[in-house]
Amino acid sequence: MKHLILLIPIAFLTACGASPAPEFLGATRTDVHLGGRDYTVFQKGERVEVIRLGYARRGEHQQIRATMIELIPRVTGCKLRESTLQGDSGEMRGSLDCPKQP
Repeated sequence: MKHLILLIPIAFLTACGASPAPEFLGATRTDVHLGGRDYTVFQKGERVEVIRLGYARRGEHQQIRATMIELIPRVTGCKLRESTLQGDSGEMRGSLDCPKQP
């Protein structure tokens, strides 16, 4: 029984991953590895969420944030409305201008 109690935290940690914010439930998910880091991009309509996976050391956050912004048009095919961008180098959300489909 004691061993089962020790497994509970491990089970929660393995279940953790990039989970979208509630507004992105049902969104298209894209996992990306770029610059030695893993990111997950969720797109739902003209909204986007980018999540960095893994630890970042002091001094790396500015470059990570730039990479996350760079990923948005690559993954979504849409232009980021930069004035709508919120968040940090761990998670950010924003609105998109997507080309109209014929």
